[in-house]
Amino acid sequence: MKSLDEYELSDLKRIYRALHGQLQQEFELLDSDLLHDLQRYLQNQARGDGTDVSVHSQWSTWLNDS
Repeated sequence: MKSLDEYELSDLKRIYRALHGQLQQEFELLDSDLLHDLQRYLQNQARGDGTDVSVHSQWSTWLNDS
């Protein structure tokens, strides 16, 4: 099995956005270790790019910039 850093960042962002977009319909995703791990990985990548992930607009802009 591959680790997250072996996948294309744009694919990981797309998958995260799709999962996050389903939280209202699939509430149990909030407890998903996979979603949390993916979010943590992406936030670390964003920080490395100079994005302040605590500012939602910056995080959202980075996440939507594939």
